[in-house]
Amino acid sequence: MWKEFKAFALKGNVLDLAIGVIIGAAFGKIVTSLVNDLITPIIGLLIGGVDLNGLHFKYGDAVLNYGTFLQTVIDFLIVAFSIFLFIKLITKFKRKEENKPPAPAAPSKEEILLTEIRDLLKQKQ
Repeated sequence: MWKEFKAFALKGNVLDLAIGVIIGAAFGKIVTSLVNDLITPIIGLLIGGVDLNGLHFKYGDAVLNYGTFLQTVIDFLIVAFSIFLFIKLITKFKRKEENKPPAPAAPSKEEILLTEIRDLLKQKQ
């Protein structure tokens, strides 16, 4: 059972997925900072100096923090758009690699031998 688990855990796809999750978490922090520190204040200035995080609706003891929800939606849209652009860029590079003509193959042993025979025959003439 240990050997099977080790084979599974060390497959390239699992490692790629783990790396993707770690990078995604770090990227999420960057986007959260971008939204919290840059975009949200700009939107707040555009709508009259209102802080989105402070937007809430109170009804009795219940508090609906719809400003926090709006900020989370903005986070999601930015992350989704960034991932879309990243995947589009990667796809563009993959297409360029696929469209490249293959490099000429190295001559086989037979071709090398035939070339040498041809060259020897030319020298004798």
